[in-house]
Amino acid sequence: MRIFKFIPFTLNLKGKPLFVSKPIIMGILNVTPDSFYDGGKYTDKQAIIKRVTQLITEGADIIDVGAESTRPGATPVPAEQELERLIPAIRTIKKRFPDAIISVDTYKPEVAEESIKEGAHIINDISGGLYDRKIYDIAAKYHVPYILMHFKGNPPVMDKNPQYNNVVLEVIQQLQELSIQAREAGVRDVIIDPGFGFGKTPEHNYELLMNLELFHRLNKPILVGLSRKSMIWRVANVTPQEALPGTSALNLIALIKGASILRVHDVAPAKQIVSIYNKMLAVAS
Repeated sequence: MRIFKFIPFTLNLKGKPLFVSKPIIMGILNVTPDSFYDGGKYTDKQAIIKRVTQLITEGADIIDVGAESTRPGATPVPAEQELERLIPAIRTIKKRFPDAIISVDTYKPEVAEESIKEGAHIINDISGGLYDRKIYDIAAKYHVPYILMHFKGNPPVMDKNPQYNNVVLEVIQQLQELSIQAREAGVRDVIIDPGFGFGKTPEHNYELLMNLELFHRLNKPILVGLSRKSMIWRVANVTPQEALPGTSALNLIALIKGASILRVHDVAPAKQIVSIYNKMLAVAS
């Protein structure tokens, strides 16, 4: 089995460079009432502090804060409501954990901009800029990394029979095209995300995972978000709450095939997986 060697990269966080020499972990903080796994758990200040304390203690390198659920069937929320949830959470994190690196999970330029002004360092856009290209301008203006995810459809209907002729080729092509557009808009650091679960069947998702090494041709760090998704729990015939073993298995496969960032609900297991990958790589070398 070929183990892909990690390729170091540097991110410009609002003028401050972050050198990444090994796979890093993005811990998920959902301040939403309806996310598929942990909706409603972290909607007050004390719960947010407790959750972020756990994420950082267990080894999260980035805290990804989301205030709008994008699960299948989710109803979009207006920017004002998203900001009402998001800004207090960011302020709480910055006050209690001033050194924390914060990513904002949003596709709305106005939400991204206000979040960056409050202290966020990274934009994580599920739409890859397709909802509003102005989000590229925000990333460029504030010199923040931009996570560009592939997404087909939209949350209310994205799981309704998505069609591809060649899912791997089509996802790579769209990520390449959008990466070029982001770069032309002035975005310096682009991270790509194949978008597991977003407008893809389980078969599409597994085909993408098993061909993840092909995404290296884009010469960008690769983020994977597999944590407790339906491609795991439906196949294993368990609930999302029981899907941690499957999540861990797929995260290790993703690292072996060259993933740079793991976006997870469960940081401690992911940290173990990164350690195992590093040892496998050392032995293979």
